[in-house]
Parts: sequence; C-alpha cells; structure tokens
Amino acid sequence: MRLTSAQAEKALDQFDAQQIPEDHPMVAQLHDLFGDHTFFLDSNGLNVVEPAETSKPGIATGKVVNLADWSDEKLTTLAPHPPEETDVVIVLGPTH
Repeated sequence: MRLTSAQAEKALDQFDAQQIPEDHPMVAQLHDLFGDHTFFLDSNGLNVVEPAETSKPGIATGKVVNLADWSDEKLTTLAPHPPEETDVVIVLGPTH
C-alpha cells in the first residue's frame, strides 16, 4: 500500500528503517516489480506496509512485509523473494 507522508512518518517512528524517496531512480523499477507501495529499507532488506486487521475499530494498522533480503555484507545488493510477513505491526492512525 502507498502511505501518506503522515502515515510514513508514523511508520518510521515505530519501525527502524529508512523510506526510499519517491523521486529515487530505483522507485519506478520497484513499482514495476512489487506494485504501488511506499518502500522502506532496514537491516533485513526491502519492506512495504500492507493493511492489517485490528481489534480496535476506527484505527488503521499495517503489517511490515519483507520483499527482498540483503545479499551482501555491505548492504548494497538485494535478493527478491516471495513476500514474508514480519511480526512488526504499525499503528497508522484513525480511519476516515
């Protein structure tokens, strides 16, 4: 899912990662490969946030999904794999 800038900020407050800026040259290729998402890099690799079920009505949450792992020690090359849900759940804020 594509996050608003406010949602991306909330995600980064709860998830130790860096957002890949929309104007970065690799984002177009990532959209072609993985769809329309906001992309994040962390120590594990490339991630997105997908909608998650919540027990709190009116609160939007997302689950961090890993799409590619780092394939080298310098964290410069990614190896894509089938999406893997992580245990990280992000509270994105109230639903409208």
